Order: sequence, then C-alpha cells, then structure tokens
Amino acid sequence: MPQQDPSGTSPHLVDVRSGRTYALDPLRWRGDDGAPLTVSPLPGLTPSGVDTGTRSLWRYRAALPDVCGERPVSLGEGRTPLVEGTWDGEPVLFKLEWFSPTGSFKDRGSSVMVSALAASGVREVVEDSSGNGGSSVAAYGAAAGIGVTILVPEGTSPAKVLQTRAYGAAVDTVPGGRDETAAEALRRSADTCYAGHNWHPFFLQGTKTLAYELWEDLGFRAPDAVVTVAGAGSIVLGCDLGFSELLAAGRIPRLPRLLVAQPAACAPLHAAFQGLPAPDFGPTIAEGTAIRQPVRQPEVVDAIRRSGGDTVALSEEAIMAAARRLAASGLYAEPTSATAAAAVSLFRERGAIRDGETNVVVLTGSGLKAPVATDRLLSAAGTGQGTGGGTATGGNGGAGAPAGDGAV
Repeated sequence: MPQQDPSGTSPHLVDVRSGRTYALDPLRWRGDDGAPLTVSPLPGLTPSGVDTGTRSLWRYRAALPDVCGERPVSLGEGRTPLVEGTWDGEPVLFKLEWFSPTGSFKDRGSSVMVSALAASGVREVVEDSSGNGGSSVAAYGAAAGIGVTILVPEGTSPAKVLQTRAYGAAVDTVPGGRDETAAEALRRSADTCYAGHNWHPFFLQGTKTLAYELWEDLGFRAPDAVVTVAGAGSIVLGCDLGFSELLAAGRIPRLPRLLVAQPAACAPLHAAFQGLPAPDFGPTIAEGTAIRQPVRQPEVVDAIRRSGGDTVALSEEAIMAAARRLAASGLYAEPTSATAAAAVSLFRERGAIRDGETNVVVLTGSGLKAPVATDRLLSAAGTGQGTGGGTATGGNGGAGAPAGDGAV
C-alpha cells in the first residue's frame, strides 16, 4: 500500500518555492525551472515502527519513500554513538557521525539516494564534492555496481581524494573552487545521471534519519537543541524534515532549536539568517563548508527560523582551538566538524543553549579525513598538543570574528 503524507495524498516531489509538484521519480533532481526539490512530508514513525532488528538507518525504512527496492544499498550506516561530554562546563551530547562507513554523516544520504537510483536502473552517475560527499557516493556506488565520476575542486584534501579513488571512482579535478566544480557537474548532468548530494531530494531523505535516530537514542523524545556546522545545510534540512514529521505525528511536543555554525570566512547562511550584508569570502581550514552560494539557502534559513534556532560565524582560530580541545578529550574530529563544538559557548551566551536541557552537538567527520589541515592546526598550537585534558572544554572566538586566513 502506498505511503500517505499527512495531507492524505501519495508522496511526491515538491518545489517549496513555487508549490509546483512532480511525481516521486528518483531520476528527477530539480524542477523544470531549475529549483531544488524535496519529498513531500511523510507520516513519521511510532516507536513500534522502528525495525530494531536492522543495524543501520534502514531500521527507519517505514519513514522513507518506498522507491528504494527490496534490498537497499547499505554498508551499515547510522546507529552512530551518542556520548556524554562537556564544553565550557556545559553538559552536551556528542553525536559521532564519523562512525559511518566512509567516516562522515554523508553516508546517510548516499545510502538512500543510491538505493533509489539503483532501483531505477541507473548504472552511471556524476557527483561534485569537496571531499566527504564524493567519497561517500563512490563507496555506495561501488556497493551498488554503479560507475561513479567525482568532480573535485583544486585543493581538496588528498586523503579524501585517495579514499574516493580506492572505491574505484574516477576523480576529475576542476580548476577553481567549490562553485566552479558544481557548475561543471551541472554541465555533465546533461549526459550522465546526476547524484549531487546538495541537489538530490533523496539525499535529504537519508540525512533526515539523523532526527529519527536522535529521537530513538533519547528514549523516543527530541533534544532541546541540535548544534551543527553547515555548508550546504543538509543536516539542517534533514533534521527539519525528520523532526517536523515526528511533530506532525504527535510524537514530539516541539521542534528542537537548530543552532548552526559557519566559519566567518564563508558564512552565507549566517549572513542571510541574521540579515547581514553579503559576506566576503576567503580560504578556511573548515574546507567542507566552503560553499558561497548554497543551493537551498532560503530553505535552510527558513528551517533554522521555524525551529527558533540561531546562527554564528567563527574565526579560524576558534575552529582550530575547538579541534584541538576535542582531540584532547579523545574525539578526533576534522576541523569542519569541530566548528559545531566551537559554537557551543556562543550559543550558550545568547541563551540558545540553556541549563538543564538536552543539547546535541553533531560531529560530522573524522580527523582522519583531513590530515594536512589537522597537522596545520597542531603546528599552530606550538606543542602539537591540545589546550586541555579530560572532558572537551574550552572557549571560542566571537561571532563574526576575523577569519584570519580561513574561509568556509
């Protein structure tokens, strides 16, 4: 029996900007006018709807579109640890998404997106990525027997490129940055199926399982706040989708506040949310967020606002200090990932993080992904050691602080 969304209609793709709808076709990744699409809201889950015998995000299959085939493409993604910690004396829960098969949260989206494409008969895809997304799509393409070409910008982490090639994907370097790489991918999409993780609506269906997983992790209740870094904003949008479905189903009383951090050197989402002038851009150690024009920027801003959330922009020094402090507590996060931890104190000062509440900090990727950047931040510390021990504690730079030589 087809799933029914809360309005009583079958699931479909929708352009939220115009309201135009399309059939639920995994081969369609944007609207006829070029706008990004999303899957219409699905009914959500009850606790009994979780398939507890499945040790992957597919335990939430009843909350996903029914277009992924009888045997979805899975490498055991999801079910990542949620561990207790502190930051500047504030109790927090760290969600360690680097326990995913390729070392980043992107595996959630890749598993669902590649499953839907494979079930539709796709045998070759192209994707653009600054690293984690590309290696993830390459891995799931390999598992599905799909040929994968990944376009990467100049300066992409060698470790991420090596990982992508190890899965058998072709890697083509595009002169310029992230935006030039995306433009080349769109050009190639005229001839090859495009599996762009920032565009494809089924990728967001995978990232929304983070919301369902946190709900289950916490005894089928929602956290009060989720702190995350954002480049294109797929975690923000995934959490918005998942928690909104749970809210509509009456399973949670309110949406968690979505608290979003970006490097000051590349903070378009922060600027848009705060009503600031378009920001200047520069290089950043948080390479995974270096996206000047997020495809879904209006939707990300709306999701943050709808949740009662907030944004901050952080200096390069604050991001590097946070990565060192996390490592000193045993959490080896890549600098992009550490940006979320760097924001905790600022959000607490603003009242967005409150005493006595449940606050989750999403650590998106492993430090093993970025050895060059990690070596740089350790060298900058002078001793190669973190600035503290025990629990992950430490201060952060101010919102909008100068970015030094960094940019996201």
